[in-house]
Amino acid sequence: MVNLKDDERLDYLLAEELRIIQSPSVFSFSLDAVLLARFVYVPIQKGNLIDLCSGNGVIPLFLSARTKGNITGVEIQERLYDMAIRSIEYNGLGDRLHMIHDDIKKMPETLGYGKFDVVTCNPPYFITPSNEEINLNEHLAIARHEILCTLEDAVRVSSQLVRAGGKVAFVHRPGRLIDIISLMRQYRLEPKRIQLVYPKAGKEANTLLIEAIKDGSPDLKILPPLIVYNDKNEYTPEIREILYGES
Repeated sequence: MVNLKDDERLDYLLAEELRIIQSPSVFSFSLDAVLLARFVYVPIQKGNLIDLCSGNGVIPLFLSARTKGNITGVEIQERLYDMAIRSIEYNGLGDRLHMIHDDIKKMPETLGYGKFDVVTCNPPYFITPSNEEINLNEHLAIARHEILCTLEDAVRVSSQLVRAGGKVAFVHRPGRLIDIISLMRQYRLEPKRIQLVYPKAGKEANTLLIEAIKDGSPDLKILPPLIVYNDKNEYTPEIREILYGES
């Protein structure tokens, strides 16, 4: 049993056979989170992983199906943190998945420098607009705009948390690619893998996946493009496999 609040619902993470608490008015994960959780390298048998800006815990839940390591999620919004905690408990993963309700900027002092093998982050994408433009829903505004966490904050903290030789992976918008690469190199993270995601063939990319190695040597690989929808507005086989485990 799970205690659902207000307009919350219990959704399936189909390929992983897990369930997650979602709310249309508070937070529901997007395809971006799923893609990041599948894109990032993870050690299969053991290791320490941390996910920053975790929202309702979707990336830690996805990662739990790929690794037997310990996974920590960090979320600053209490309501989203509470949703993540209840989802982890419902799936019986409390022995390996742990959530922290706090600001990611405090994590290096709280958890220690260089303690993690893998860091993932799905940060707010948009620079904070004027008060007239920002989303009136506080939960959605904080998740989408750099109100409490900037891109530089996320990159700097990721570098501080990951060990030398460890991996850091982000999902973001292609328009911030140069910013991300510049910041990663500034904080000793060498970009190693990039994949662009396109809504349809022939369209501009709208999602960027990037993975870096702490103190790595320059050697960037550009992976094949990932297309989300075919001409019939159906998921492509690659996306269906990611979402549903179907070939």
